[in-house]
Amino acid sequence: MDISKILADLRQEREQLEEAILSLERLAMGRGRRRGRPPSWMSGVEPARKRGRPLGSKNKNTSQSAKASSAVV
Repeated sequence: MDISKILADLRQEREQLEEAILSLERLAMGRGRRRGRPPSWMSGVEPARKRGRPLGSKNKNTSQSAKASSAVV
């Protein structure tokens, strides 16, 4: 095995670990609820929220309820 290749791989892995540690430290420091827009470095961290009604909302399709009520009458 080539020792210089092993050293290069280990250095690259160390850099990746340091980046991961830094990002986790940033997240740990900002745990409190804050107002306003999050910092730009956190924009990739949070998933995009779905828009629209939640699945269990009260307002169902009105066409189905209208059919049911007209069939009863």
